[in-house]
Amino acid sequence: MKKKQSTLFSEIEKLISELNPLSISNERKTVLQPLTEFIQSKVSNNQEININFICTHNSRRSHLSQVWAQTMANYFNIKNVYCYSGGTEATALFPMAAETLRNSGFKIKTISENNNPIYSIKYADNAHPIIGFSKKLDDDFNPKSEFAAILTCSQADGACPFIAGAEKRIPITFEDPKAFDNTPQQAEKYKERSLQIATELFYVFSQINS
Repeated sequence: MKKKQSTLFSEIEKLISELNPLSISNERKTVLQPLTEFIQSKVSNNQEININFICTHNSRRSHLSQVWAQTMANYFNIKNVYCYSGGTEATALFPMAAETLRNSGFKIKTISENNNPIYSIKYADNAHPIIGFSKKLDDDFNPKSEFAAILTCSQADGACPFIAGAEKRIPITFEDPKAFDNTPQQAEKYKERSLQIATELFYVFSQINS
């Protein structure tokens, strides 16, 4: 594996060091392969890498994916990676998703409080914060062309047969932790999903030759 050059917060570094990419099944690696190929192709051609993670409400899985992908790009020192997220509709970043990231070592501040709060999410002292809020996939905040659209839920995959401007459309779906909202297992299940996403994106970025 390539030598990383990372300045992540120590708690995030520790969590990443404990991930187990060997736990990823061959079937799942096949699902992840198109994203690896997209990133590698951009790196090989010295092009910017724009990735938009999309789910129905842009409230849970797409945000976890966006944040972990940006973090792994930093961890493996892959330059010019810009990660975004969006939904087929806008709702709000679910508080438990933000809390799960906070518990993983991310520094999160609420920039504005309303029905759709805006968060600053930092993974390193000297890195740009990720701006987290719920938005539609074609929001002005997101790229308009030359990006990979990653469908993180089967509903969005089914609802979006065509995504304008996307260079690649890649379904990488995850089970929704929302099923455990307001249950005793809520925190545990959000953590489990976040760790799965982190592990799989660790695997993807570890494959890139820069």
